[in-house]
Amino acid sequence: MNAPVDLERIQTGDELERCPFPIPYGWFGVQYSHELEVGQVKMDTFFGKEWVLFRGEDGSVGITDPYCPHLGAHLGHGGIVEGNNIRCTFHHWQFNSEGWCKEVPYGKVMPGICKKKPVLKTLPVVEKYGVIFAWYHPEDAEPMWDLPIVPEFEDPDNHVDVRYHSWDIGTCIQEIAENSVDTPHLKFLHGAPIIPPVEFEADGPISKYNIMDGYIWGIGHGPGISETRHNKGDVAMLMFALSTPVHAELTRTRMAFTWKKYPEGSEDAKTAEHLYNHSIGEAEGEDSAGFESVDLIVWDNKKYRPNPLLCDGDGPIMKFREYFKQFYVESAE
Repeated sequence: MNAPVDLERIQTGDELERCPFPIPYGWFGVQYSHELEVGQVKMDTFFGKEWVLFRGEDGSVGITDPYCPHLGAHLGHGGIVEGNNIRCTFHHWQFNSEGWCKEVPYGKVMPGICKKKPVLKTLPVVEKYGVIFAWYHPEDAEPMWDLPIVPEFEDPDNHVDVRYHSWDIGTCIQEIAENSVDTPHLKFLHGAPIIPPVEFEADGPISKYNIMDGYIWGIGHGPGISETRHNKGDVAMLMFALSTPVHAELTRTRMAFTWKKYPEGSEDAKTAEHLYNHSIGEAEGEDSAGFESVDLIVWDNKKYRPNPLLCDGDGPIMKFREYFKQFYVESAE
Protein backbone atom coordinates (compact mmCIF):
# COMPACT_ATOMS: atom_id res chain seq x y z
CA MET A 1 0.00 0.00 0.00
CA ASN A 2 2.64 2.49 1.06
CA ALA A 3 6.41 2.41 0.81
CA PRO A 4 8.11 2.57 4.23
CA VAL A 5 8.63 6.19 5.27
CA ASP A 6 11.82 7.38 6.91
CA LEU A 7 11.25 10.97 7.93
CA GLU A 8 14.25 12.83 9.27
CA ARG A 9 12.08 14.76 11.68
CA ILE A 10 8.60 14.18 13.09
CA GLN A 11 6.57 17.29 13.80
CA THR A 12 5.48 17.81 17.38
CA GLY A 13 1.85 18.35 18.30
CA ASP A 14 2.45 22.07 18.81
CA GLU A 15 3.43 22.39 15.16
CA LEU A 16 0.34 20.63 13.84
CA GLU A 17 -3.08 22.05 13.09
CA ARG A 18 -6.35 20.25 13.57
CA CYS A 19 -7.84 21.14 10.20
CA PRO A 20 -5.47 23.08 7.91
CA PHE A 21 -7.83 23.16 4.94
CA PRO A 22 -10.25 25.59 3.30
CA ILE A 23 -13.84 24.49 2.69
CA PRO A 24 -13.84 22.14 -0.34
CA TYR A 25 -16.16 22.66 -3.28
CA GLY A 26 -18.85 20.26 -4.45
CA TRP A 27 -22.40 19.11 -3.83
CA PHE A 28 -23.42 18.78 -0.18
CA GLY A 29 -26.56 17.61 1.59
CA VAL A 30 -27.41 20.59 3.79
CA GLN A 31 -30.84 19.49 5.10
CA TYR A 32 -33.18 16.56 4.89
CA SER A 33 -36.31 17.48 2.95
CA HIS A 34 -38.55 16.85 5.94
CA GLU A 35 -36.61 19.44 7.95
CA LEU A 36 -37.92 22.35 5.81
CA GLU A 37 -41.69 22.71 5.49
CA VAL A 38 -43.65 24.62 2.85
CA GLY A 39 -43.74 28.29 3.79
CA GLN A 40 -40.94 27.93 6.35
CA VAL A 41 -37.95 30.25 6.71
CA LYS A 42 -35.01 29.02 8.77
CA MET A 43 -31.37 29.83 9.40
CA ASP A 44 -28.45 27.42 9.34
CA THR A 45 -24.67 27.53 9.21
CA PHE A 46 -22.58 25.62 6.68
CA PHE A 47 -19.60 26.36 4.42
CA GLY A 48 -18.27 28.61 7.16
CA LYS A 49 -21.13 31.13 7.15
CA GLU A 50 -24.79 31.63 7.92
CA TRP A 51 -27.50 31.06 5.30
CA VAL A 52 -31.24 31.53 5.12
CA LEU A 53 -33.33 28.67 3.74
CA PHE A 54 -36.95 28.90 2.63
CA ARG A 55 -39.47 26.69 0.88
CA GLY A 56 -41.96 28.27 -1.52
CA GLU A 57 -45.61 27.35 -1.86
CA ASP A 58 -44.76 25.14 -4.86
CA GLY A 59 -42.21 23.24 -2.77
CA SER A 60 -39.15 24.88 -4.29
CA VAL A 61 -36.20 25.62 -2.00
CA GLY A 62 -34.02 28.71 -1.83
CA ILE A 63 -30.74 29.13 0.06
CA THR A 64 -29.67 32.76 0.29
CA ASP A 65 -27.25 35.17 1.87
CA PRO A 66 -28.94 36.42 5.07
CA TYR A 67 -28.83 40.13 4.34
CA CYS A 68 -31.28 41.99 2.12
CA PRO A 69 -29.61 43.83 -0.80
CA HIS A 70 -31.78 46.87 -0.07
CA LEU A 71 -30.70 48.08 3.39
CA GLY A 72 -29.22 44.98 4.97
CA ALA A 73 -32.05 43.60 7.10
CA HIS A 74 -31.60 39.94 8.07
CA LEU A 75 -34.02 37.84 6.01
CA GLY A 76 -34.09 35.12 8.64
CA HIS A 77 -35.45 37.44 11.32
CA GLY A 78 -38.98 38.39 10.37
CA GLY A 79 -38.72 37.34 6.73
CA ILE A 80 -41.64 35.30 5.40
CA VAL A 81 -42.48 33.28 2.31
CA GLU A 82 -44.77 35.06 -0.15
CA GLY A 83 -45.74 32.68 -2.95
CA ASN A 84 -42.38 31.25 -3.99
CA ASN A 85 -40.34 34.25 -2.83
CA ILE A 86 -38.81 35.31 0.44
CA ARG A 87 -40.06 38.69 1.63
CA CYS A 88 -37.90 40.98 3.74
CA THR A 89 -39.64 42.22 6.87
CA PHE A 90 -38.12 45.72 6.64
CA HIS A 91 -39.66 47.09 3.41
CA HIS A 92 -41.27 43.95 1.93
CA TRP A 93 -38.90 43.58 -1.01
CA GLN A 94 -39.22 40.07 -2.44
CA PHE A 95 -36.58 37.74 -3.92
CA ASN A 96 -36.92 34.35 -5.57
CA SER A 97 -34.78 31.26 -4.99
CA GLU A 98 -32.29 32.39 -7.65
CA GLY A 99 -31.78 35.82 -6.08
CA TRP A 100 -33.80 37.92 -8.54
CA CYS A 101 -35.72 40.84 -7.04
CA LYS A 102 -39.36 40.14 -7.85
CA GLU A 103 -41.16 42.99 -6.13
CA VAL A 104 -40.53 46.44 -4.63
CA PRO A 105 -44.03 47.24 -3.34
CA TYR A 106 -43.68 51.02 -3.14
CA GLY A 107 -41.29 51.66 -6.06
CA LYS A 108 -42.54 52.91 -9.39
CA VAL A 109 -39.35 51.87 -11.17
CA MET A 110 -37.36 48.72 -10.34
CA PRO A 111 -33.65 49.56 -9.83
CA GLY A 112 -31.83 48.94 -13.10
CA ILE A 113 -29.51 46.23 -11.82
CA CYS A 114 -32.52 44.23 -10.66
CA LYS A 115 -33.60 43.87 -14.27
CA LYS A 116 -30.20 42.61 -15.39
CA LYS A 117 -29.15 39.99 -12.86
CA PRO A 118 -29.80 38.47 -9.43
CA VAL A 119 -29.01 40.84 -6.58
CA LEU A 120 -29.22 38.42 -3.64
CA LYS A 121 -26.53 35.75 -3.41
CA THR A 122 -27.98 32.23 -3.57
CA LEU A 123 -26.65 28.70 -3.89
CA PRO A 124 -27.60 26.25 -6.66
CA VAL A 125 -30.07 23.79 -5.13
CA VAL A 126 -31.33 20.36 -6.17
CA GLU A 127 -33.77 18.39 -4.04
CA LYS A 128 -33.52 14.65 -4.52
CA TYR A 129 -33.94 11.45 -2.50
CA GLY A 130 -35.32 13.30 0.50
CA VAL A 131 -32.29 15.57 0.70
CA ILE A 132 -31.74 19.26 -0.08
CA PHE A 133 -28.42 19.45 -1.92
CA ALA A 134 -26.51 22.70 -2.37
CA TRP A 135 -23.54 23.33 -4.63
CA TYR A 136 -20.77 25.29 -2.98
CA HIS A 137 -17.72 26.86 -4.61
CA PRO A 138 -15.76 29.67 -2.94
CA GLU A 139 -15.50 31.53 -6.27
CA ASP A 140 -19.13 30.82 -7.24
CA ALA A 141 -18.23 28.51 -10.13
CA GLU A 142 -21.20 26.63 -11.57
CA PRO A 143 -21.70 22.92 -10.73
CA MET A 144 -19.01 20.75 -12.33
CA TRP A 145 -20.69 17.35 -12.03
CA ASP A 146 -24.16 15.90 -11.51
CA LEU A 147 -25.68 14.32 -8.45
CA PRO A 148 -25.65 10.50 -8.47
CA ILE A 149 -28.48 8.22 -9.48
CA VAL A 150 -28.90 5.76 -6.61
CA PRO A 151 -30.77 2.56 -7.60
CA GLU A 152 -32.23 1.90 -4.14
CA PHE A 153 -33.81 5.36 -3.98
CA GLU A 154 -35.12 4.99 -7.54
CA ASP A 155 -37.11 1.93 -6.45
CA PRO A 156 -38.73 2.89 -3.12
CA ASP A 157 -41.58 0.37 -3.39
CA ASN A 158 -39.16 -2.54 -3.06
CA HIS A 159 -37.02 -1.05 -0.30
CA VAL A 160 -37.70 -0.32 3.36
CA ASP A 161 -38.50 3.22 4.43
CA VAL A 162 -35.34 5.30 4.59
CA ARG A 163 -33.92 5.78 8.07
CA TYR A 164 -32.32 9.16 8.63
CA HIS A 165 -29.51 10.04 11.05
CA SER A 166 -27.23 13.01 11.68
CA TRP A 167 -24.09 13.57 13.71
CA ASP A 168 -21.91 16.62 14.36
CA ILE A 169 -18.25 15.62 14.16
CA GLY A 170 -15.44 17.83 15.43
CA THR A 171 -13.09 17.64 12.48
CA CYS A 172 -12.83 18.56 8.80
CA ILE A 173 -14.54 16.64 6.05
CA GLN A 174 -11.30 15.20 4.62
CA GLU A 175 -10.37 13.47 7.88
CA ILE A 176 -13.74 11.69 7.93
CA ALA A 177 -13.54 10.59 4.31
CA GLU A 178 -9.98 9.29 4.75
CA ASN A 179 -11.32 6.56 7.03
CA SER A 180 -12.65 4.71 3.98
CA VAL A 181 -9.12 3.64 2.97
CA ASP A 182 -7.66 3.28 6.48
CA THR A 183 -8.52 -0.38 6.98
CA PRO A 184 -6.02 -1.15 9.81
CA HIS A 185 -8.16 0.99 12.11
CA LEU A 186 -11.05 -1.41 11.54
CA LYS A 187 -9.13 -4.07 13.48
CA PHE A 188 -7.48 -1.96 16.16
CA LEU A 189 -10.18 0.67 16.81
CA HIS A 190 -13.37 -1.16 15.84
CA GLY A 191 -12.30 -4.62 16.92
CA ALA A 192 -12.69 -6.39 13.57
CA PRO A 193 -11.03 -9.84 13.52
CA ILE A 194 -8.66 -8.99 10.65
CA ILE A 195 -7.22 -6.07 8.69
CA PRO A 196 -9.25 -6.31 5.50
CA PRO A 197 -7.63 -5.52 2.14
CA VAL A 198 -8.75 -2.36 0.36
CA GLU A 199 -8.58 -1.09 -3.20
CA PHE A 200 -9.00 2.57 -4.14
CA GLU A 201 -9.26 4.30 -7.50
CA ALA A 202 -10.41 7.70 -8.70
CA ASP A 203 -11.39 9.39 -11.94
CA GLY A 204 -12.09 13.12 -11.72
CA PRO A 205 -14.53 13.81 -8.87
CA ILE A 206 -15.56 10.14 -8.64
CA SER A 207 -13.76 7.77 -6.28
CA LYS A 208 -14.29 4.08 -5.60
CA TYR A 209 -13.16 1.88 -2.77
CA ASN A 210 -13.59 -1.82 -2.17
CA ILE A 211 -12.94 -3.42 1.21
CA MET A 212 -12.43 -7.18 1.45
CA ASP A 213 -13.55 -8.04 -2.07
CA GLY A 214 -16.92 -6.34 -1.88
CA TYR A 215 -17.83 -6.77 1.79
CA ILE A 216 -17.96 -2.96 1.87
CA TRP A 217 -17.74 -0.94 -1.30
CA GLY A 218 -18.40 2.70 -1.95
CA ILE A 219 -18.58 5.38 -4.60
CA GLY A 220 -17.70 8.96 -3.72
CA HIS A 221 -19.22 11.81 -5.70
CA GLY A 222 -16.89 14.65 -4.75
CA PRO A 223 -16.06 15.41 -1.13
CA GLY A 224 -19.58 15.46 0.29
CA ILE A 225 -21.48 12.42 -1.03
CA SER A 226 -20.71 8.72 -0.64
CA GLU A 227 -22.98 5.80 -1.50
CA THR A 228 -21.64 2.87 0.49
CA ARG A 229 -23.01 -0.66 0.49
CA HIS A 230 -22.43 -3.17 3.27
CA ASN A 231 -22.86 -6.74 2.06
CA LYS A 232 -23.35 -10.07 3.79
CA GLY A 233 -24.37 -13.06 1.70
CA ASP A 234 -27.10 -11.93 -0.65
CA VAL A 235 -28.04 -8.94 1.52
CA ALA A 236 -26.86 -5.42 0.72
CA MET A 237 -27.54 -2.36 2.86
CA LEU A 238 -27.13 1.15 1.44
CA MET A 239 -25.53 3.81 3.62
CA PHE A 240 -25.91 7.14 1.82
CA ALA A 241 -23.42 9.33 3.65
CA LEU A 242 -23.54 13.11 3.30
CA SER A 243 -20.86 15.16 5.02
CA THR A 244 -21.20 18.95 5.01
CA PRO A 245 -18.62 21.38 6.41
CA VAL A 246 -20.22 23.60 9.05
CA HIS A 247 -16.91 25.41 9.40
CA ALA A 248 -13.24 24.44 9.10
CA GLU A 249 -13.27 22.24 12.22
CA LEU A 250 -16.87 20.96 12.34
CA THR A 251 -18.66 18.61 9.97
CA ARG A 252 -22.33 17.64 9.99
CA THR A 253 -22.63 14.10 8.68
CA ARG A 254 -26.03 12.80 7.64
CA MET A 255 -26.58 9.15 6.81
CA ALA A 256 -29.64 7.69 5.13
CA PHE A 257 -30.07 3.90 5.20
CA THR A 258 -32.23 1.52 3.22
CA TRP A 259 -32.25 -2.05 1.88
CA LYS A 260 -34.50 -4.42 -0.01
CA LYS A 261 -37.72 -5.56 1.60
CA TYR A 262 -37.40 -9.13 2.81
CA PRO A 263 -40.13 -11.34 4.29
CA GLU A 264 -40.73 -10.33 7.89
CA GLY A 265 -38.78 -12.53 10.28
CA SER A 266 -36.60 -14.06 7.54
CA GLU A 267 -32.85 -14.49 7.97
CA ASP A 268 -32.23 -11.92 5.23
CA ALA A 269 -34.40 -9.37 7.04
CA LYS A 270 -32.51 -10.01 10.27
CA THR A 271 -29.17 -9.68 8.47
CA ALA A 272 -30.15 -6.35 6.93
CA GLU A 273 -31.35 -5.03 10.26
CA HIS A 274 -28.11 -6.13 11.89
CA LEU A 275 -25.99 -4.40 9.23
CA TYR A 276 -27.94 -1.23 9.86
CA ASN A 277 -27.67 -1.45 13.65
CA HIS A 278 -23.96 -2.14 13.40
CA SER A 279 -23.46 0.94 11.23
CA ILE A 280 -25.06 3.22 13.82
CA GLY A 281 -23.40 1.51 16.78
CA GLU A 282 -26.48 -0.24 18.17
CA ALA A 283 -25.88 -3.87 17.20
CA GLU A 284 -25.99 -6.52 19.91
CA GLY A 285 -23.97 -9.69 20.23
CA GLU A 286 -20.79 -8.69 18.40
CA ASP A 287 -17.32 -7.56 19.38
CA SER A 288 -16.69 -4.93 16.69
CA ALA A 289 -18.03 -1.40 17.19
CA GLY A 290 -19.85 1.00 14.87
CA PHE A 291 -18.32 4.33 13.97
CA GLU A 292 -20.27 6.48 16.42
CA SER A 293 -18.93 4.69 19.47
CA VAL A 294 -15.24 4.81 18.53
CA ASP A 295 -14.43 7.00 15.50
CA LEU A 296 -15.90 10.18 16.99
CA ILE A 297 -13.54 9.96 19.95
CA VAL A 298 -10.58 10.03 17.55
CA TRP A 299 -11.95 12.60 15.09
CA ASP A 300 -12.97 15.05 17.81
CA ASN A 301 -9.47 15.14 19.28
CA LYS A 302 -6.86 14.38 16.62
CA LYS A 303 -4.59 16.68 14.63
CA TYR A 304 -3.80 16.34 10.94
CA ARG A 305 -0.33 15.13 9.96
CA PRO A 306 0.56 16.34 6.46
CA ASN A 307 3.61 14.06 6.47
CA PRO A 308 2.39 10.94 8.26
CA LEU A 309 4.74 8.19 9.36
CA LEU A 310 3.21 5.35 7.31
CA CYS A 311 4.17 1.71 7.03
CA ASP A 312 3.64 -0.83 4.26
CA GLY A 313 0.55 -2.22 6.02
CA ASP A 314 -1.36 1.06 5.97
CA GLY A 315 -4.09 1.69 3.43
CA PRO A 316 -3.63 3.98 0.39
CA ILE A 317 -3.69 7.15 2.49
CA MET A 318 -1.51 9.30 0.23
CA LYS A 319 -3.35 8.19 -2.93
CA PHE A 320 -6.60 9.24 -1.30
CA ARG A 321 -5.17 12.61 -0.27
CA GLU A 322 -3.97 13.24 -3.81
CA TYR A 323 -7.53 12.66 -5.03
CA PHE A 324 -9.13 14.84 -2.37
CA LYS A 325 -6.91 17.91 -2.81
CA GLN A 326 -8.54 18.71 -6.17
CA PHE A 327 -11.56 20.04 -4.28
CA TYR A 328 -9.63 22.88 -2.63
CA VAL A 329 -9.36 26.18 -4.43
CA GLU A 330 -6.59 27.18 -2.04
CA SER A 331 -3.84 24.69 -1.28
CA ALA A 332 -3.51 23.73 2.36
CA GLU A 333 -0.25 24.84 3.88
